[in-house]
Amino acid sequence: MGEPWLKQHCIVVIGGTSGMGLSAAKAFITEGARVVVTGPDVVSTNEAQTILGPSAKAMVADARKEGTAEEAIGVCRESFGAFHGLYHVAGGSGRKLGDGPLHEMTTEGWAQTLDWNLSSTMLSNRAAIRSWLDRKESGSILNMGTALAEHPAPTFFATHAYAAAKSAVVGFSKSVAAYYAQHNIRVNVVAPGLTDTPMAKRAVNDPEIMAFVKSKQRLDGGRSASPSDLDGAAVFLLSPSASFITGQVLCVDGGWGIVSEGQIST
Repeated sequence: MGEPWLKQHCIVVIGGTSGMGLSAAKAFITEGARVVVTGPDVVSTNEAQTILGPSAKAMVADARKEGTAEEAIGVCRESFGAFHGLYHVAGGSGRKLGDGPLHEMTTEGWAQTLDWNLSSTMLSNRAAIRSWLDRKESGSILNMGTALAEHPAPTFFATHAYAAAKSAVVGFSKSVAAYYAQHNIRVNVVAPGLTDTPMAKRAVNDPEIMAFVKSKQRLDGGRSASPSDLDGAAVFLLSPSASFITGQVLCVDGGWGIVSEGQIST
């Protein structure tokens, strides 16, 4: 067996105490990394600390607030001696906030959904970039996108503010990647399809929606993704093996983006 992919790497996961973020943090540790994870509440943060063990520091923090990422990066440097990578996972559907089809969307829902998904990404990325520039260090950022940004599914997933925010994450990431490539700082995006996380329970528990998802995400018999399905992509893109990759979007969507809506299996 070769060396672990992330040996001696120190990574901050914003939104790393549950779902895709927690799964990735476990994978990072397995591959030799030490991690700092942030989450919005005490219960999930304590649970994450127990699960991740001594190679991790879990902290309660709101990804939408200025200073959160700076604090997490500071904890990473103080606890583990370095900071090599940022994985921004925090965000999610704004349906409960007032997002939805445009004619039903509230102004508050629009603002809060963009704040949760896009502004939080800007804040964490800015903190990482500043930290590396101040020390003349290289680094790698991985941001969270979605298949819905490029491949809408209006029948069941009409949350227009969320789609706008995640589309903006892609444009933002590419722009930042282009500007900071000269500093050997990489920025990429991973774009999942429907993934079985606490935030996806509306869809996962609805037989009609899941029948649709299985017709779109056809790999492995047709199913929703598990958080662990994204781990390999995250490990790779934050590792030295991806050192010549920046400004890219890697879709981990089970085929969502290449199967037309309503297409019937034959």
